[in-house]
Amino acid sequence: MNVPIYDGHPLWNPDAVPFKFYNNSIDFQKDCVKVAEFCAIRLGYPLVDIELQSGSFFTAFEEAITVYGNELYAYLVRDNLLTLEGFEIEDFNFLNNSIVTPNLGAIIRMSEQYGAEAGTGGNVPWYKDYVELKEGVQDYDLKAWAKNKNISGSIEIKKVFYEEPTPASARYLSPYDGFGFGGAAAAGVTGLGGFGGAGGFLMMPLNYDMQVIQAIGMNEMVRQSNYSFEMHNNVLRVFPIPGPFVHTNDDTSYSGSCVGNMWFEYIKVDERTSGSVNPACGKVTNVSDMPYANPDYDLINSIGRQWIFEYTLALVKEILGYVRGKYSTIPIPNADLTLNQADLLAAATAEKTALLERLRAYFDETSRASLLARRANEKESRDKELEGVPTFIYIG
Repeated sequence: MNVPIYDGHPLWNPDAVPFKFYNNSIDFQKDCVKVAEFCAIRLGYPLVDIELQSGSFFTAFEEAITVYGNELYAYLVRDNLLTLEGFEIEDFNFLNNSIVTPNLGAIIRMSEQYGAEAGTGGNVPWYKDYVELKEGVQDYDLKAWAKNKNISGSIEIKKVFYEEPTPASARYLSPYDGFGFGGAAAAGVTGLGGFGGAGGFLMMPLNYDMQVIQAIGMNEMVRQSNYSFEMHNNVLRVFPIPGPFVHTNDDTSYSGSCVGNMWFEYIKVDERTSGSVNPACGKVTNVSDMPYANPDYDLINSIGRQWIFEYTLALVKEILGYVRGKYSTIPIPNADLTLNQADLLAAATAEKTALLERLRAYFDETSRASLLARRANEKESRDKELEGVPTFIYIG
């Protein structure tokens, strides 16, 4: 049996590296030789023959660097995907050594959909219309109503009003509606006292105005409606059953078959889903097209290189285990020599697993979320410590 044996003198050979990702790096070329010597000695050389050639060590070294880069950039992708989603890939080179400043672009795109559902924003328009209430008729088929209105597709009812609603913001800001300049009577129904809209909102924070407007809208919907309703599929059911006469706030009376109008706001379901999928050729859409390349070996610090050296050794053990597995025993005079293939493969698997777990834990501890949490804990501890320090009193 003629098996090549490591001779203890590894020489740099660019053709011995399969992918040549890092061949242009002088540091990589030097460390290839050093790592080969390191791994051979750790495996017992020169007391033990190592059935490997220089190319086996170089291949394991290249793979270890690539695995390190993949693990590192997987964490950066997780931290930066929401920020970079939708960016033109050609707008930037590889992000390996770039600082990515977080933005709210993707968060805002997602939150717009919540605003659309609540009627406070988004890109899904709300429409307003009504059905005529009929004396003694409790159920109204809105699918048939939509067909008569030439509305294609499905609709979804969002709000129902007995009368055409006046926007709560208009009620709040109007000086003639009892709610603008000192409209204490109208303000009282919201429980917010005599703070008037036009007279007070200039001095009050914006969130106060929003709370008042929401309170007005909720008050009118709950307290001033003559009807309640429920929806079953496409059928609007009103309570109580419309009677023969209804008196409205504007002194308009309905009689006969039509006893009033039930106003409602709705969306077209197709318009909610039409913008959900947008072609994004040439843009960042997922983890696979985030523009990260293999790491620059010259820029990897001593912490990263030490991990790479150790992972290379585990890979070399794996390669040597497969080589020795070709022959379970080697005949020698008067006996057979049993090789340690199983021990090498078991050790390689355990060491690779432990190294990956250690690296991932390290990246977890240095992720953006972990760093912010640590800083918050440090601030809390610092503030607590400072509570025991007396405050200086300066006079003059």
